[in-house]
Amino acid sequence: MLWRHGQTAWNLQRRYQGSTDVPLDEVGVEQANRGARLLAALRPAMLVSSPLLRARASAGALAEVTDLEVIVDDRLVERGGGAWEGLTDAEIRSRFPSEYAVWQPADGETPEQVEKRVVAAVEDALSELPDQAVLVVASHGAAIRFGLAGLLEMPQEYVDRFGPLGNCSWSLLERVPYGRLRGGWRVAEHNAGTLPTQVLSDDH
Repeated sequence: MLWRHGQTAWNLQRRYQGSTDVPLDEVGVEQANRGARLLAALRPAMLVSSPLLRARASAGALAEVTDLEVIVDDRLVERGGGAWEGLTDAEIRSRFPSEYAVWQPADGETPEQVEKRVVAAVEDALSELPDQAVLVVASHGAAIRFGLAGLLEMPQEYVDRFGPLGNCSWSLLERVPYGRLRGGWRVAEHNAGTLPTQVLSDDH
């Protein structure tokens, strides 16, 4: 289960957050509490979170209703955006037109770099769990998107075919039990838990 954090003020302002430690706003706290109640019904066995406040607070809401420990893994942090962090979408487009066109900050992380660390974090956590146990990973829009591609063994250029995750929404992956993809991952649910009024964006 790859779970995006709740809403922040920068989400609403469409500012690139990246590794900047922006907390949840009041709506984000409510979203985290709602998402936690829904996810608790799946009886997760382990809860791992990015170290950033917005992810840890979301994970904390789930910990409160499940009595799970929040295990913090620095590899689940959001994609580093370099000079883009704190800028709005319009400001990035104006100041960095060539980089904006391919959505790659010149001094930021590449999708492949993010994929490598997120996949490693997920696989390490799974190695400590029995088969069929539910793992919840609290992270960020871009980190989840790139990690999702890695887990699905999908080229990064195709991952945008999955729509962005709403705040406190999740992608549910499950092992394929048969056929050509046996033992690999498939998407059972994507953007689950999203409300119609939620802002859908990834890196912001």
